[in-house]
Amino acid sequence: MSRQFTLRGGGLHAEISERAAALRVLRHGERDLVTPWPQDGPIPFYSGTLLAPWPNRVGGARYTFGGLTHRLPANEEDRGNALHGLVAETDWQAVEWLAVEDEHGFVRLAHTITPTPGYPFTVALQVRHSLTSEGLTTTLSAENTGEEAAPYGCAPHPWLLAGDRVEDYELLVPADRVSPPDDRMLPSSLEDVSGTPYDFRSPRTVGETALDHTFTGLTPDADGLVRVRVRGPEGGVELRWDASALPWAQVCTGTGFGHRGLAVEPMTCPPDAFNSGVDLIVLQPGDRVETSWTISPL
Repeated sequence: MSRQFTLRGGGLHAEISERAAALRVLRHGERDLVTPWPQDGPIPFYSGTLLAPWPNRVGGARYTFGGLTHRLPANEEDRGNALHGLVAETDWQAVEWLAVEDEHGFVRLAHTITPTPGYPFTVALQVRHSLTSEGLTTTLSAENTGEEAAPYGCAPHPWLLAGDRVEDYELLVPADRVSPPDDRMLPSSLEDVSGTPYDFRSPRTVGETALDHTFTGLTPDADGLVRVRVRGPEGGVELRWDASALPWAQVCTGTGFGHRGLAVEPMTCPPDAFNSGVDLIVLQPGDRVETSWTISPL
């Protein structure tokens, strides 16, 4: 069984697993803010995991980089794609832990991606989960410790929880554009949300709208942070981040999954960026990039 790390403060309670460095539990009082899962697993639908060195999908589980074609394991077998990176099922190593009641408790974990079929690069990852009265802030850093340039992207995968029925959630997604998925769940086009069922720039009930869509054109608040919010019978949850670092977001209602909550995944790049090159980060040897996001109760 993977080790667990408990953080408490400001009425919040978080539990982090060494498995996938995942957020397993986040509660405000007695209310779950994310969909929890058992300590001994399994992790359902990537709940609370980190997605790297790519978020979402690499279409056909193949891409060309540096003049070479790379073939990844197709872990989404029915569609033939490579899904959600290489670290969502791995054990990370805790390197620092400070659990202080009602103070700034945190845990920092590390994992190095070493050359593997389809991804012959070395990228050292560190993640810091920090809990304060403002919420849980997660900061993920990636450094190319190899000798060749490496393609990179990342995202978190929390399922925000505001009641049992996502159809009853009031949802705010301040995004001007949406990319509906094709039959392989890859981007098909980029459209204005105006006049579509996917316009959540003003809070409204999800209802019968099934989402597993990519959003961009994110509008930040005055402090420069984008806020996606869900509210329901059990209260609300907010996920906020800097859109200059994470300019895309996948939002999924989990329709047909039989899973509680609504997935909100701030991403550095859209699905299939290893092929399209859109907002793909290229880490030169020695380069380091950092992204951060915060989950808070409403």
